[in-house]
Amino acid sequence: MTTAVQQIKAAREHLKVAEAPSGVMGTLGAAALAATAAVLLAGVMILGPGVAIEDPAPVTRADL
Repeated sequence: MTTAVQQIKAAREHLKVAEAPSGVMGTLGAAALAATAAVLLAGVMILGPGVAIEDPAPVTRADL
């Protein structure tokens, strides 16, 4: 059997906060995502107002 002191020590071990890895891959991924979003937003702002997609002319049986 375990004593109360051993159970408290075990509980404290489970409550320890894990340290976040200090890698640069997450930072680079976030920067790439932000850069992609900025480019896409700029494209929408530049091309958005002037782009008009028209419906194609209807196709009749004579055209086939």
